[in-house]
Order: sequence, then structure tokens, then C-alpha cells
Amino acid sequence: MEQIKMSEEKRVSIAVLKARAGMRDPLRRELLKLIAPTRREPGNLDYVLFELRDEPGTFYMREAFVSQAALDAHCATDYFQAFANQTDTLLAEPLRLIFMAEVSHP
Repeated sequence: MEQIKMSEEKRVSIAVLKARAGMRDPLRRELLKLIAPTRREPGNLDYVLFELRDEPGTFYMREAFVSQAALDAHCATDYFQAFANQTDTLLAEPLRLIFMAEVSHP
């Protein structure tokens, strides 16, 4: 029963980030800066960066947090806010966040 409750409260999402022309490397660099501190957050379960092979400059960040409160705490960190303040320069379009519900369990 505990696992079912956790999966219902867990927040799993994929952030889609498309680099503005000429900003692929700066965006990649800034996204990589988020990895280590986010993985150390007590509520973080998963935080992995991908780049589409067929669309260089399009990044997917797979992320999971134990709860909405943990996700909110992540968004309030200094390092995430520093990244968020650069998105107008780095991104070709607004960040897209896709929330998912776990259907199968590992």
C-alpha cells in the first residue's frame, strides 16, 4: 500500500527545452550545472538530461520528485532560479513541462 501512495504523490515530468539559434552550447552548459545540486536535494528521485539526436539543441530533462512540495522546493532553489532567469536568452520558445503518471512499477 505504501508504494501505491508514493506513486500517486510522486511528481514525474519531462521538461522540453529548445535552444535559441546559437545558444545550444550555453543552454547545455547551464542545464548540466543543475544536475549535481538537484540530485542532492532530499526530495529528488531522478534528474537526467537528454539531447535529441535528430534535433541538436533540443533537450529533455527527465525529473522525478517525491511530492509536489519537493518539486516546489526545487523550483525555489537559488541555482534553479539562476537558470530560470536566463531562459529568455537561451530558449527559442517557452519551456514545456509534461507531467506523467506512473502506470507500471519497476
